Amino acid sequence: MISRRRFVGAAGALLVFRPGVAGAQEGSFLNAEDAPRQLFPDLSDVSERSVPTSPALQARIRDAMGRLPTLWEYAYRIFTAKHGERVLGFTVVVEEIGKHRPITFAVAVNTDGTVRDLAVLSYREAYGGEVKERRFLKQYGGKTGAAPLLPYRDIQNIAGATLSVEATGRAVKKAIAVLRATGDLG
Repeated sequence: MISRRRFVGAAGALLVFRPGVAGAQEGSFLNAEDAPRQLFPDLSDVSERSVPTSPALQARIRDAMGRLPTLWEYAYRIFTAKHGERVLGFTVVVEEIGKHRPITFAVAVNTDGTVRDLAVLSYREAYGGEVKERRFLKQYGGKTGAAPLLPYRDIQNIAGATLSVEATGRAVKKAIAVLRATGDLG
């Protein structure tokens, strides 16, 4: 009969030394082209455009965000979601730095500037991948760019993933700022 102490020690060693555990949270989870249909399930038509980054656009984004983003994209992919002729909203693909590497998000924004939904397209960190879970992301629905979007303020934090949680809030603010800077939102 194995003692409880030895069993717990062996199980702990398996968890710590099992190959592949560190990279288990990394991955690509959704294509940018599929994101608008997931985030706006009632859309009937979607169109995409790419807006190249220029110094003038960067200045407008910075002004709308009230701070510099952690990463500038070369271009912003903006998808317009429609139901018939009515525009439902926009999906913007943005990246923000987590702890060390960029996290790619698709942020769906309603025409009134509120967040409809968001998804993690690619996560490149070894830890903190819980930010891609629905139970975490759903708390951003209805938020605006004026909300703090910070852990322990208006967003539930994830233990061990604080930097990824902060990156998610910055990505939401950046997506709304991009839409304001491009004139899609008033």
